[in-house]
Amino acid sequence: MEVLTLNKTTLEAKLESKTVSWMEGLVLEEKDAGDWAYRGEGACNLVLAYTGSSLSFMGKVMRVQKVPRVGSPGSRSPTALSKNERVLWKEIDGIVSCPNKEIAAQLYVDHVMSPLLGSKYVDSGMRVLVSREFLESIEKNVLCERPAWRVDAAKVDTDCDSALLMSDNSLFPGTLKGVPCISVEIKPKCGFLPCSRFISEGNAVKRIITRFRMHQTLKLHQGEISELSEYNPLDLFSKSEDKIHKAINDLFTTPQNNFRVFLNGSLIFGGLGGGADSTNVVTSEAFEDALKPVIGADSGLRTKNFLQLVSKTVYKSGILDQLLEVQKLDKFDIEGAIHAYYDIISESCPVCGELGEEVSHRYTSLHSIPMDGSLKIVKDYLVAATAKDCSLMISFRPRAEGDLGSPYNEVHLESTNQTFDYKASFIDLDLKPLKKMGKYYELDKKIVSCYTKDGGHRTRSR
Repeated sequence: MEVLTLNKTTLEAKLESKTVSWMEGLVLEEKDAGDWAYRGEGACNLVLAYTGSSLSFMGKVMRVQKVPRVGSPGSRSPTALSKNERVLWKEIDGIVSCPNKEIAAQLYVDHVMSPLLGSKYVDSGMRVLVSREFLESIEKNVLCERPAWRVDAAKVDTDCDSALLMSDNSLFPGTLKGVPCISVEIKPKCGFLPCSRFISEGNAVKRIITRFRMHQTLKLHQGEISELSEYNPLDLFSKSEDKIHKAINDLFTTPQNNFRVFLNGSLIFGGLGGGADSTNVVTSEAFEDALKPVIGADSGLRTKNFLQLVSKTVYKSGILDQLLEVQKLDKFDIEGAIHAYYDIISESCPVCGELGEEVSHRYTSLHSIPMDGSLKIVKDYLVAATAKDCSLMISFRPRAEGDLGSPYNEVHLESTNQTFDYKASFIDLDLKPLKKMGKYYELDKKIVSCYTKDGGHRTRSR
């Protein structure tokens, strides 16, 4: 790591983004890349875990921006957001003038998602400056660990001059020597059935079948998955301990990219950056063995007890209650919000044109509201979209008998007579681009169409 000499561009960027936390005085160089190991990735970022010895970075993960391999990555304009996005998010302090999308995303987490979900569950992180050579080395080092389809789709954006540092939520801060830490990462997905009056009669199936179940059918049809998951998000959000336990078991049976487990920060179950379609005998046995340092049960019973521990903690903590409330900010469904979107960008609404005069009159009221109303509809939809797509991380460590000084919440597993400290956090709280509203609408149509034509009559109502 080098002491940083700020050039004019970097200095201006930091001054303009003074509402964002920065790691002062350091820049990561090519020689530092070897201290960062591949942890996983989503559509927009690589996630790297620190493996070196610097106290500044221990217990941290880094999110590094990706850029599509095909098509234009987009020009780096003086501001991170489009003109319409700056109007949409104008109430966020500093976002109108912030210099890039990464900083805008961090401000969004800090000023929007953290207050909604609770600051104790959200880490907005701090930025650290990185050199192009550091990012090029990262790209080369992790290439063989990334899923092939992720490699084909995107690469590290080596034009970025900073990355986001966050707490490694798979570990406890200052982990006690010899005390194991096990963490589960869950993508809950949308936990309610929409009831918007703007859902068309032809799409009424959305009111009775979960979006997750319908999307599974489309993914199966497109070859993205090899079998349908039995997981039902409504079970996980149900506040019923039995239904929550069923949901956790279903996620374990067919994890895809929705269920991962880490032991002391290393992945022991689930896929890296992609997905693991289903859990086979070999995977189950390896996981059962990996649980030995954590779950005090005989071989063959550890997995059952671990899943019970996760279920009980989700039930006891009630952490999903607030996530559900944020998801329910989507009161209009995409079939209503899309009309507000076209008013915001001052374009003639093509959806009304598609629907024809007889049907489009239903949406006249949406095109008649003041601009502030349209902005609120779309803003709430995008915030809800973040909440529907985020992950929940819960970490556990065994608590020593008689230890009454822990600052963490506790959960007791009766079947093994063990007490665990636990902490929960929400991650992947990404700012959704306004320009994706049209794609969200088209995807919604495709999901419903595929389910009703191809899969609806063959799959269970979930």
